[in-house]
Amino acid sequence: MSGTDVSSDTTPFFSDDNEGEGPTCNGVGSPQPEEEESASGVSDKRAKLTVAVLCYINLLNYMDRFTVAGVLPDIELFFRIGDGTSGLLQTVFICSYMFLAPLFGYLGDRYNRKLIMCVGIFFWSVVTLASSFIGKDHFWALLLTRGLVGVGEASYSTIAPTIIADLFIKEKRTNMLSIFYFAIPVGSGLGYIVGSKVDDVAGDWHWALRVTPGLGLLAVILLLFVVQEPKRGAIEAHPEHTLHRTSWLADIKALCRNPSFVLSTFGFTTVAFVTGSLALWAPAFLFRAGVFTGEKQPCLKAPCDNSDSLIFGIITVVTGILGVASGVQASKKLRIKTPRADPLVCAAGLLLAAPFLYLSIVFAQASTAATYVFIFLGETFLSMNWAIVADILLYVVIPTRRSTAEAFQIVLSHLLGDAISPYLIGVVSDSIKKSDSYMWEFRSLQMSLLLCSFVAVGGGAFFLATAIFIEKDRHLAENYMPSGERRHSRKSSLFDCYFSFLYLYAY
Repeated sequence: MSGTDVSSDTTPFFSDDNEGEGPTCNGVGSPQPEEEESASGVSDKRAKLTVAVLCYINLLNYMDRFTVAGVLPDIELFFRIGDGTSGLLQTVFICSYMFLAPLFGYLGDRYNRKLIMCVGIFFWSVVTLASSFIGKDHFWALLLTRGLVGVGEASYSTIAPTIIADLFIKEKRTNMLSIFYFAIPVGSGLGYIVGSKVDDVAGDWHWALRVTPGLGLLAVILLLFVVQEPKRGAIEAHPEHTLHRTSWLADIKALCRNPSFVLSTFGFTTVAFVTGSLALWAPAFLFRAGVFTGEKQPCLKAPCDNSDSLIFGIITVVTGILGVASGVQASKKLRIKTPRADPLVCAAGLLLAAPFLYLSIVFAQASTAATYVFIFLGETFLSMNWAIVADILLYVVIPTRRSTAEAFQIVLSHLLGDAISPYLIGVVSDSIKKSDSYMWEFRSLQMSLLLCSFVAVGGGAFFLATAIFIEKDRHLAENYMPSGERRHSRKSSLFDCYFSFLYLYAY
């Protein structure tokens, strides 16, 4: 199979009607120059519209994910639960998202990606809406529905970046990825803002969960009618190269032998750990700091004071835009001097974020203004990583393994990152707490959150190690010549591959 015929092994049911088409004619005339299709099979205009739709869905994903964090004090009061139990809300969601990522990574490398995303997002929208009708005696049902929401997000997050990678190359790909990853901090911030404001207006936190389902159904419609499936790897494949399918196990072995991919994944895991902790606990921590200093009244009845969620959401939006943009620009300028620019910028972002996050936690009881300033600086430096890490993965991994690589990175970064960090912070807080006084509610959470600064330093070390191998691994991916690898068989068992991955990862 040639490098330009990479989509022929999809089954008719999963194939896209537009995939593999040549340039379309406008009436009886010749194709318009601006509408000429690239090697990907998608016109430039359609490619940009595709990125816009994917950005919208990515923003919606993160908006939904952090709506719960924006109304966490109300949820704790409604169900009468402690820090450790409320931390499970994020952990359950991330765990289902994480364990389903390999399945969708496998499907995304082999079948129609647009159809997979449509089904997943529709399912996620329905389950999110259902979670908004749960009564106070059924906290287990809220945990279950938050876990099922991970199905939809896993179907999207493993696949969307690979579509962008198949539409653009080099600097243009980096620019499009930076736009795509703007949606992460912006969507996260909007989750806090929308959650807190809807809660205030409606007087019931359940209504905060009813905003994103309708927007999710709109996303499905846009996917169906706007997004076009590009040919996998065609835009960057050399004519003499052969991009054939290898077995799933061979893909995993190849990824594990790729030091740049492995080390950058561990580095990104620390980013996930820190952001997961802050995402769930920062608004609650700031609220408790206000109660401790006497600036706020304790939450004794709903709705609670969610002003900290609103402010933290605004900070997250602004710092996300600044961080992603500054990270991409710093990387572009540094690439002129060294090919190791990307991991070096990621390392610098984490190492600079660590002291500011530490100061924001320490100063919480002394100055609210100083706390917000340090959070602003810490989150800005932390956000420098988002687009760059995605770009590293795409240029050190060959096209036919990218969805699998995305899934592998999602599993590892969430398993050791934001799947455990919210629950871990909550458990440590509960274990440190010596009484149920407002002072100890604040102090215990403050001490447990200090862990984030030290984890960020470890992440900086992983990215510095990535810089050692990045040049060699990028060269190997760009000049990939398969030899002696068995072609993938359609008859291979999907579930055998899936559980093999979980087995390999567990050990």
